[in-house]
Amino acid sequence: MNKSQARKRIDLLKKQIDDYRYNYHVLDKSIMSESVADSLKHELSLLETEFPELLTPDSPTQRVAGKVLTGFKSVEHTRRMLSINDVFDESEIIAWINRLKKIILNLKEEFFIDLKMDGLACSLIYQDGYLIQAVTRGDGFVGEDVTENIKTMESVPLKLREVADYPGLLTGRIEIRGEIILYKSDFDKINFARKKEGLPLYANPRNLAAGSIRQLDSKIAAKRPLRFRAYDLIIENSPIDLKTNQIIYKVLSLLGVTVNSQTIVVSNIEKISNYINLWDKKRHNLPFNTDGLVIKINDRNQFDQLGIVGKAPRGSVAYKYSAEESTTVVVDIIISIGRTGTANPVAVLRPTKVAGSIISHASLHNVDEIKRKDIRIGDTVIIYKAGDIIPQILKVLTDLRPENSKPFDMEKTLKQQYPTISFTREPGEAAYRMVNITGQLILKQALIHFASKGAMDIDTLGEKNVNLLVDQGLIKDIADIYLLKPEDLINLERFGQVSAEKLVRAINKSKKPKLERFIYGLGIRHVGTQTAIDLTHHFENIDQLLLAELDDLESIEGIGTIVAESILGWLYNEDNIALLDKMKKLGVEPYYQKARKSKITNKKFVITGTLDNMSRDIAFDRIKSLGGIAQTAVAKDTDYLIIGKNSGQSKIIQARKYGTSIIPEDQFLEMLS
Repeated sequence: MNKSQARKRIDLLKKQIDDYRYNYHVLDKSIMSESVADSLKHELSLLETEFPELLTPDSPTQRVAGKVLTGFKSVEHTRRMLSINDVFDESEIIAWINRLKKIILNLKEEFFIDLKMDGLACSLIYQDGYLIQAVTRGDGFVGEDVTENIKTMESVPLKLREVADYPGLLTGRIEIRGEIILYKSDFDKINFARKKEGLPLYANPRNLAAGSIRQLDSKIAAKRPLRFRAYDLIIENSPIDLKTNQIIYKVLSLLGVTVNSQTIVVSNIEKISNYINLWDKKRHNLPFNTDGLVIKINDRNQFDQLGIVGKAPRGSVAYKYSAEESTTVVVDIIISIGRTGTANPVAVLRPTKVAGSIISHASLHNVDEIKRKDIRIGDTVIIYKAGDIIPQILKVLTDLRPENSKPFDMEKTLKQQYPTISFTREPGEAAYRMVNITGQLILKQALIHFASKGAMDIDTLGEKNVNLLVDQGLIKDIADIYLLKPEDLINLERFGQVSAEKLVRAINKSKKPKLERFIYGLGIRHVGTQTAIDLTHHFENIDQLLLAELDDLESIEGIGTIVAESILGWLYNEDNIALLDKMKKLGVEPYYQKARKSKITNKKFVITGTLDNMSRDIAFDRIKSLGGIAQTAVAKDTDYLIIGKNSGQSKIIQARKYGTSIIPEDQFLEMLS
């Protein structure tokens, strides 16, 4: 076969394979078996190997996972990726429509309704019809370049199809926005395989889909059956006018992109209500998870005229279905300390699935709420997710109560869990609070610790600057530091243009911390550097840590009941869950660096004095990266004491007492190499 013949054959093969992809993923029908499609791809691959100059970026063979990345590049969205405001009943939808009528007097009451997918928002960017970049939503302004992972997904066209009615679509830049999802059946298969291998189970399809897209090795994403479903099309600087959202969906489908088929255009609140009721029951039979419907003004021009309020467009709302319910058992009641010093009781539950996710805890709000519902340890309770987000106890099934159960004693529990802290309950208040400690003081201490060298190591965010930022009201919680911009600081005492830019730069640099530093920086009571390291090696990511149970934590060497309950108390606190979620949305992404096996793996080190070649923190990081264990004090199990300048005699004496090897810095450096 000569080059001309090969080109014709390659073009035919690419068209046939793309027709198969389009019919299977977009039209939901199969025109050939998977084995036949694989055979065609194999033939195409052989021809491209023989004639490499004929290989093009849109070839189906280019979906094969590529090189492992060292990190994700940040990309600024040309147009902000917005969220949608939630509504929970018909009256809120009516109020929304009435507000829109006040803004546009001749509002066209035509509403486009689609299912609200529970996935990861992503934007696909095409230039002249070819996929050139894929970017996650991020904070709405800046996302991450995940192109290599997206290219492995069969549902994403590498080249868009021609649309006869809109020939200009494949000229210039267009952006297709949608959700990356994982079907429930595929999620169950993955968890079934992990269970057989004795591995921890994933929490829900949404988290797994998001985690898969954020893998630096695209081979991992390629193994997961991820799917892309579009919901919007943005055309830059084009005379093409796609007048309605309904037309947008039709065009997206013709371009070769999957959209939901469960859409409808309605003209009044009665029809909106009917569609909501229809999918309240039918949604459970969908292949993917959904918790509601997205309702938009169908007319695109009026939608744009309505503008944006806060982080959401005025022209759309997300209707959220009422929470599902389930029963479970209250295993324990622990106390967490909120950011204002309040003592918040939390029920530790026997894990159960509600609204598509595993629930293992529920907020109890305060002692009055516990008494009102008479919630006791050992009780069987009905739980639900308020707004499909926060787990709460609806009622106690007292007929199933154990015979020896006792009413919950808040003050006794506080003394058991926080023996060194005093609490008081002011007359007329529902909550117990720490004595003589204000919310601002707690925030300042927490932020100083979070920014410290052993934690996130944020340069210039010391005590004086922390006090200034909190006192000026710029910081309401730790996550707020990631919202700071130089212009927020330059008019403050102690700041000029250079120092403001330096601080913001240092804060942004801390967005990709090692997981153990991040956990330590959270300031969880009883969690020091070593416990943070132990938690990191056991759970490997924050999402898995959030699913931790008491038994799971107590199984980790060095973590007893008191420490485990303290960790659970922090993890189960609503403020802390919201804080972690806010940090994630602002781009804070701790990473787990698996230690390499070496000659110092599992060897325990202590440093005394000052090292010439590196700081103590860097030395500890080097030890941990090679599988060693860094200790702060010499103990019976310490293997090596490293001697630097101005060494303290007490550690040397302890090392001699325990038979610990005492080595100079140069010998330590040799071990690292």
